[in-house]
Amino acid sequence: MTRIAVLEFLIHLLIFFLGAGIGSFLNVVIYRLPLGISVNNPKRSFCPQCKKQIPWFQNLPLISWLSLRGKCAACKSPIPFRYFFVELLTGCIFYAIFIKFRGSWDYRLDWGDMVILYWIFAALLIAGTFIDIDHYILPHEITFGGLAVGLIGSWIEPQLMGEFIRSRGLVASLAGACIGATLIWVIIQLGKMAFGRIKRKFQSPEAWTISQPKEDEPPLFEIAKESFTWHDIFFRPSDRLVMTCTELKVNETSYGPCQLELRENAMKIRPESGAEVQHTTLEDIKKLEGQATQVLIPREAMGYGDIYLLAMIGSFLGWQAVLFTVVAASVLGSIIGVVPRLFGKTEWSSKIPFGPYLAGGAMIWLFYGPQLVEWYMNRLVVREILDV
Repeated sequence: MTRIAVLEFLIHLLIFFLGAGIGSFLNVVIYRLPLGISVNNPKRSFCPQCKKQIPWFQNLPLISWLSLRGKCAACKSPIPFRYFFVELLTGCIFYAIFIKFRGSWDYRLDWGDMVILYWIFAALLIAGTFIDIDHYILPHEITFGGLAVGLIGSWIEPQLMGEFIRSRGLVASLAGACIGATLIWVIIQLGKMAFGRIKRKFQSPEAWTISQPKEDEPPLFEIAKESFTWHDIFFRPSDRLVMTCTELKVNETSYGPCQLELRENAMKIRPESGAEVQHTTLEDIKKLEGQATQVLIPREAMGYGDIYLLAMIGSFLGWQAVLFTVVAASVLGSIIGVVPRLFGKTEWSSKIPFGPYLAGGAMIWLFYGPQLVEWYMNRLVVREILDV
């Protein structure tokens, strides 16, 4: 093996472990950012269970998880496999981006800007995906921060948009972001019209409760063996949870048949007796429960975080990628929705928000999108020719 071959092998190995190291940092972001914990303080990673800081020699990407057999060295509590998976996934994606976009190997860094920008893009998508899966949110630090990087990056490296002039690269990036945001906004509005509420009627009154098991978590609404978090119910200021109650108990006060209307921070009670409607806030309510014969629950197929995510994707990949990403995300969602049903595990797919599918569609475009579009268009042309 020549020196050049050895050097290239070491470079490839370095790129993979660089990605794995970034994946280790992304695990910190995924855990801390939704909880409001600074990613810099404490600077060293710590065990979520015993809170003991992890020394550097036990925090090596991939190697430490394997050597510790997925357990904390201090308290022996399990370390989720996701930590290892994120490091492995990031390493593989970083390496794949390096291979695809570095160009011919000539020891120059003229490919460096493209690769680095796509590395940043991939890291943002990975962090956003796992945060969205865990918490059903897409933090602005990721979406807005990524949008800014995409716009600036398209000016620094206009080839990101397939352009050679910086101003045209920036305009194309801005157009991609605007088209992405507008497209998802339209889809969300159509989704509200078609699937904007869940209506349940019960033959006999069903018990329901609203409680907050943990102070740092949103309240939980439970009825007829179904449960919904406050974030599941209230997306917009206009959202209302409406129940026809046979009984209602607010703290120590009991009501007879009435209609209960709940907003995110307020409540209305309309007794059937025709008494005056009572208004109250939810701040002083410790106990809220009752029996209901009908419930109307607002819901959202997608959150507004998806608007910002697709805008970010458009700023990095352009408007064509936005259209492809939405279609690919829908296909991915359909596949992942159907496969678990075949094994009787419908709850697996129902717990995945749309953000990860958008991220998956964007990564498919990054590596294979134009080729897939060309293949599909060629098949359409062939089919038209055969039909003629």
